[in-house]
Amino acid sequence: MLKVLCVVGARPNFIKVAPLLKAMADFPGSIQPVLVNTGQHYDQEMVDYFFDDLDIPTPEVNLGVGSGSHAQQTARIMADFEPVCLEYSPDLVMVMGDVNSTLACSLVASKLGIKIAHIEAGLRSFDRSMPEEINREVTDLLADYLFTTCEDAGVNLCQQGIPESRIFFVGNVMIDSLLAYLDKAQRRPILNQIQLQPGNYALATLHRPSNVDDPEVLGELLDAFGIIQGGIKLVFPAHPRTIKNIERFGFEDRIKAMNNLTILPPQGYLDFLALMKSARFVLTDSGGLQEETTVLSVPCLTLRENTERPITISHGTNTLVGINKDKIISEAGRCLVGLPPSLITPPLWDGHASDRVVRTLLNIFGLVSSTGKTAAVC
Repeated sequence: MLKVLCVVGARPNFIKVAPLLKAMADFPGSIQPVLVNTGQHYDQEMVDYFFDDLDIPTPEVNLGVGSGSHAQQTARIMADFEPVCLEYSPDLVMVMGDVNSTLACSLVASKLGIKIAHIEAGLRSFDRSMPEEINREVTDLLADYLFTTCEDAGVNLCQQGIPESRIFFVGNVMIDSLLAYLDKAQRRPILNQIQLQPGNYALATLHRPSNVDDPEVLGELLDAFGIIQGGIKLVFPAHPRTIKNIERFGFEDRIKAMNNLTILPPQGYLDFLALMKSARFVLTDSGGLQEETTVLSVPCLTLRENTERPITISHGTNTLVGINKDKIISEAGRCLVGLPPSLITPPLWDGHASDRVVRTLLNIFGLVSSTGKTAAVC
């Protein structure tokens, strides 16, 4: 039996691990997952929402590392994860995405000689000022099996010198969750509760330190929001970090002046998915939302100068608008008068990526026959 430590730490990890655990459950005699929650996302109420919404079982291990600087958080995770590896003696550590937990647990596993599988490998923004970019690059160098969401990710890995034999193009496990729970999400009462009509509001999220920790940048983005909410209702589930900085920088009066802005607390997975599905367009600095809006055929305006998910531009609904107020307002105006984009789903974003991951791993470890995996493109 293949024993796998499945590491989660932040909200995007929960969305990715849920379908993987379900796929593993189809092979009870061949694979044994052990769920490890590092506690990097330390808002327990929000963690509980995601675990309940996605039917994720209670983790066997909770490290509870909490907040801190990148160095502090990474160090705590490493120190606490090493004894877990020694106790469970896994055949494989599975990490996903690009958060600090991904990097920290990969470093520990590598030093202990444990095989590593990286879910969502090969994504690159080519901007090392983003901490996530460093996490991605180092994790990919350490990983033994690299599972990619798109063909350009395979190209990135090959250019980094990673052998093609270690790269597996399987599709997007995050989309597995979206497709599995979309009907359930659309039955949620969230739109009625806050008196929203489908297509008559925009949805905004804002959480990246580069956007919310700099008063000049945050002020520019809030000014853009102020203009946009004059033309369409703007719904803003606000990250606690963002709210804290709005108060710290004295921007409360700007918010109070926006009569068509609705600020919500962070939402659970199902409620947020319902809000996103019915939005006229989305304003965000999130990577995952670029992918989800692509599959939902909802226009996405990404409040960043680059993206590690260019396929959401070439095959999806994403537009990079940066942090310039005028460009943001201009593109939002296009969304208000234009027709919804046609749905062009990227290859293998079909709801079965998790099954391909699990079958590939079982094949590698000699527990099932060959699956005919899709090769990387180099």
